Amino acid sequence: MTSTPRPVIGAAHILERARWAAQAFSEYSAEDVERIVDAVADVAHEHAEEYAEWAVRETGFGVAEHKTLKNRSMARALADAYRGADFASPRIDQTSKIVSIPRPAGVVLALTPSTNPVSTLYFKVLLALKTRNAIVVSPHPMARECCSHAAATLAAAAEQAGAPSGAIQWIERPTIPLVEELMANHGTNLILATGGTGVVRSAYSSANPALGVGPGNVPVLVDGSADLREAARHIVESKAFDNSVLCTNESVLIAVTAVADRLRRELERAGAAVLTQADTELLRSSMFPSGRLDPTVIGKDATWIAARAGIRVGPRTKVLVAPFDAAVPDEPLTHEKLSPVLGMITVPDSAAGIRVAQSVIRVAGAGHSAAIHSTDADTVLRFSAAVPVLRVSVNVGNSLGGSGGLTNLAPTMTIGTGFVGRSSLGENLRPDHLVDWTRIAYAADPAAAMPDFTGLSPSSQRAGATPPYPRPSNGERDVRPPKVLGMHERVADAERPSAASEAVLREEVRRLVMSELSKFVND
Repeated sequence: MTSTPRPVIGAAHILERARWAAQAFSEYSAEDVERIVDAVADVAHEHAEEYAEWAVRETGFGVAEHKTLKNRSMARALADAYRGADFASPRIDQTSKIVSIPRPAGVVLALTPSTNPVSTLYFKVLLALKTRNAIVVSPHPMARECCSHAAATLAAAAEQAGAPSGAIQWIERPTIPLVEELMANHGTNLILATGGTGVVRSAYSSANPALGVGPGNVPVLVDGSADLREAARHIVESKAFDNSVLCTNESVLIAVTAVADRLRRELERAGAAVLTQADTELLRSSMFPSGRLDPTVIGKDATWIAARAGIRVGPRTKVLVAPFDAAVPDEPLTHEKLSPVLGMITVPDSAAGIRVAQSVIRVAGAGHSAAIHSTDADTVLRFSAAVPVLRVSVNVGNSLGGSGGLTNLAPTMTIGTGFVGRSSLGENLRPDHLVDWTRIAYAADPAAAMPDFTGLSPSSQRAGATPPYPRPSNGERDVRPPKVLGMHERVADAERPSAASEAVLREEVRRLVMSELSKFVND
């Protein structure tokens, strides 16, 4: 007897179920929310290493050890960072006589990238839960298997802790038409877009509210006052972290001439290979055929990239430093490289270094991030004011500095680039960006009284009391979370797409991936 393949659920049905869950969730108390977030964060932390290894195996990007650290930082560490933050209870200001009632966005559509797939999924799911929103995760097709499994794991933990059924959903087989339909549907209340420029622009053109981010292309200035050994160590560690797939990693190193030679020696001591002019040309030709980045180098390690270019480096080389002369659009090394390859320019003084940093950002990365290694406050201030970015890391590696891992910026996997970067978000994405507030305002006249709202709350729903979502009556499959399979279990034949449909999907994925990756450079 032949089994009938499981049909794919359409956007309208996914969003209807999410809307139902969001409505129920919006009445939960702060205590219930905290318990659900903790339960999901614990499960996410428990599976951090498993999903890191899976993501590297599925996408071919990055380092499993480093992805494990990112996954953990977006699990329990993220929950701890916002512990006690209450986005469910009214806030009472007796002085201004205003009572603010939190109003969750509702249904959040989360687009996640191929480069940081599971850590971004963890981050967006926990932010949505913290603010009583339902979330639909649309993973990058290159990472759909690890992300679907991770989302199912988190959904099961959330429901077991009392969250409404359907508060966490995911797209098992993402396609361009389905994602476009989800973005345009009025059932989507907010889009969180993390990925290539094309994905973010599509989110902004969807007619639904969207928080998107622009590409990074981080300049880092090292001046004469810097601790050169520490600067080199921070830069190499940051550039090598997860094979440089984070958008916050340093892209172009700008060194003042007076310290440039010593800095090169310290870079090599820290694990970098500073290339000759001839080797730089070999690297440029290998990485940028026809002037555009070859996407096969993304997330690969330094020795792999050097070997492919015909460059001899030591087996423990972490970063390739490629000197070049001018930060102009026609120079490929001026662009974001998403690999442990760092362009390097030498300048006569800090003022010239600031001008070069401005040029790097004019090529790409407006509004994103920059870094500086300096002990001179005036130089740090002038650099930060002149370079058009919204976060500047000082004397730390920017991969984790700009994202809040090594600084007190908000911990995030989504970097807002603000007006200068054509983004509606100018900060690191935080839970409060997913909540509006209804404000009850009494007369400013001191003689007008405001009643006592202490202890009152509009929340009435108790966690776990929500009835299960009804089984659909339109012939589609049951939409309860699927059994969470082990990493090496096979999906039943009845749940597999046909060979023909799988071939169509693979071709669509290939086109999508190549289209997106080609925008990382010269976009």
